[in-house]
Amino acid sequence: MFLSVFDVFKIGVGPSSSHTMGPMVAGGRFLESLRGQPFHAAGLRASLHGSLAFTGKGHATDRATILGLAGFLPETMDAEAAETALEANRESRVLSPAGLGDLSFDPARDLIFDFDRALPGHANGMMLMATDAQGDVIYSQTYYSIGGGFVMTEAELAARGDDTRSDDAPKVPYPFALAAEMLEMAEKSGKSIAQMKRENERVHRTDAQISEGIARIWQVMRDCMDRGLATGGILPGGLSIRRRASGIHEALKAEAGMNLTAPHVINDWMSIYAMAVNEENAAGGQVVTAPTNGAAGVVPAVIRYWLDHVPGASLRQLDEFLLTAAAIGGLVKHNASISGAECGCQAEVGSASAMAAAGLCAVLGGTPEQVENAAEIALEHHLGMTCDPVRGLVQVPCIERNGLGAIKAVSAASLALRGDGKHFVPLDAAIETMRQTGRDMSEKYKETSLGGLAVNVPNC
Repeated sequence: MFLSVFDVFKIGVGPSSSHTMGPMVAGGRFLESLRGQPFHAAGLRASLHGSLAFTGKGHATDRATILGLAGFLPETMDAEAAETALEANRESRVLSPAGLGDLSFDPARDLIFDFDRALPGHANGMMLMATDAQGDVIYSQTYYSIGGGFVMTEAELAARGDDTRSDDAPKVPYPFALAAEMLEMAEKSGKSIAQMKRENERVHRTDAQISEGIARIWQVMRDCMDRGLATGGILPGGLSIRRRASGIHEALKAEAGMNLTAPHVINDWMSIYAMAVNEENAAGGQVVTAPTNGAAGVVPAVIRYWLDHVPGASLRQLDEFLLTAAAIGGLVKHNASISGAECGCQAEVGSASAMAAAGLCAVLGGTPEQVENAAEIALEHHLGMTCDPVRGLVQVPCIERNGLGAIKAVSAASLALRGDGKHFVPLDAAIETMRQTGRDMSEKYKETSLGGLAVNVPNC
């Protein structure tokens, strides 16, 4: 199995990799497909289904869909240009993607939130359509936003399965599809998980490209965190949630060096690092999927904790941290899911915590067996976690939940390092349990805002 570190960690915009980045990517793919058609379209239309419908407005899916159909992509989106395009569409009811001319698109008429009809392939389904001058559909494609900014067409999703062994799969030196295979390959090769992951990446990129790309990922993560730590005010969306990371950060800095500071205060530092990222995500800022936007704060928070608070930490080991984390994220995505709409928040913050625990364990000197144990501990203790965002916004409980996910990751890494790597529950079993739990979980607890906190907490 090969999933690049740059697939796991994607640069994009908040608040949701499934609801924001996915629809934008789908829009880009649809436009590219439309450019290859022999006819000239007069208009565009979009229909959102399942979780994209139920929590779409809270997740800014309407905005993301319009921007995607206007030709914007998550990684390169300029915020000011995006606002200009949205305002122009509100005034003209027209979109003008490159190479297709002016196409009619009235959001009030052409952007449909279909609450009644779920598409069969995935909870995050959408149909993008081109229309003629009379408004009749002349071309359509169905897309599924499967988490982490990944998008598949209906045909691609139908063909998805265990294709890692097929002749068409990328040929890499260490094609582990299970944690057990990963450990076996590590033992036989004498390499760490990060070293095997780098060997796999070298099939597609040079060492310089790998390191430069990872440095760019961390730069975006750190910039996002710094913005969050410096910004106060109220988050958009109507819940009147106040940003807290900045205020707590100032209080922690004022307390620094005081002899009476309790040891548990380190948890507050980890929490605000994660909360800063997710407050930026909630505000629609630039973030890195890790592995999703909703869980974007956990991995960078643990890296920041390690670099700023652990003696001997060095940026020279950043590649080792993120390559190890990406290996674990790839296993989870391949064998279960990283989508809250598929498996609840266990698939988002739970996966992120497992990735962060593995990365931290690795840079602290853990063996591959200890790294696998760290990931398993972190994931096991998120099993069953629901996704129930209040009003569909990626704010409550998502922002604090990232802080607790970071704390669990550090605890899991520490526990694993205290052992010899031998443990009762294999990581593969925890991942499979997460998949089964997500399959059995009621839809109202999977990013639909129809149950849990979303219906038991006043949100007006």
